[in-house]
Amino acid sequence: MIKLIKIDEDSRVPKYKQIVDSILQNIANGNLKINQKIPSINSFSEEFYMSRDTVEKAYNILKERKIISSIRGKGYYITRTKLESKVNILFLTNKLSSYKMKTYSAFINTLGANAHVDLQIYHCDETLFLNILDKFEGAYDYYVITTHFKTDELKHLSFTDEVVDAIKRIPQEKLVILDNIKLGTGDDVIKIYQDFENDIYNALKEGLEKIAKYKRLILVYPDKAVYPYPRRILHGFRKFCVEHEINFEILSEVYDDMILKKGDLFITIEESDLVNLMKQIRDEEFVLGKDIGVISYNDTPLKELLGITVMSTDFNIMGETAARLILNKEKGHFKVPFNFIDRNSI
Repeated sequence: MIKLIKIDEDSRVPKYKQIVDSILQNIANGNLKINQKIPSINSFSEEFYMSRDTVEKAYNILKERKIISSIRGKGYYITRTKLESKVNILFLTNKLSSYKMKTYSAFINTLGANAHVDLQIYHCDETLFLNILDKFEGAYDYYVITTHFKTDELKHLSFTDEVVDAIKRIPQEKLVILDNIKLGTGDDVIKIYQDFENDIYNALKEGLEKIAKYKRLILVYPDKAVYPYPRRILHGFRKFCVEHEINFEILSEVYDDMILKKGDLFITIEESDLVNLMKQIRDEEFVLGKDIGVISYNDTPLKELLGITVMSTDFNIMGETAARLILNKEKGHFKVPFNFIDRNSI
């Protein structure tokens, strides 16, 4: 098999990627079959006079894509030969919330059998994000990336200089940015984004007639969440309240035994705050939608079932649009609809 591998010493393509590409090409040509053994990492590195780390990186990429597998004490074997007919996609997101999964599900359902998608979660951790991109550099046809990070103080960051540098190493025609209009330059980058500041501002304007009947509008914005939220949400909220002369307050959480007053209208972001607030409203026998109002950020099936008014991005459209653009080999920048959905809680 060593004779089938082609490594060009003069090429600017990294050697680990040349290994990956050469093995994939031999699979496509029928030279490598299912269950066929391939050389060990040591044998490969000795034959081509390259570092063991280079070969190991190539093998790890092939293992992640389930093209090869290793059997302890026996070596490496070809385990898949039909993957190359599909588009291979890395879907890299910051968390596994219900609405993130809604986007992911819409994405893979729209792609159908036309693609192989690997989901990776980096938990708003910049180091983990950078390590994942480094590990899978050159391994995929498309990189679908959401960028939300946290500082040591648990504040939200859309990106850092290191994140921008890492993303720039991805060919623009392979890049799909979700949620962030400021990342990626040029017409070849697909962007499907939310406008956090103007989204909440416009949604509140849409609900102004009902909002205006309340005495105070209270935003519960978690300022030290494990998965922080963009501060542009705060900017849009303040802009709305000041422009319409609405008495407002910003809290970091719904406190236990919080003082509730008739005429309060709460906007919650985290599910735990919504649950705690609803319990206190019930326990103190306030009438929801009359004495106290509740609006929640980002829709879920449970909120729909409970009749909670929401302001929400259409996460299905986000996933479907990303998949459609990839399938049709289209480019462009698209803002996802953000809707005010009036139910029974205001």
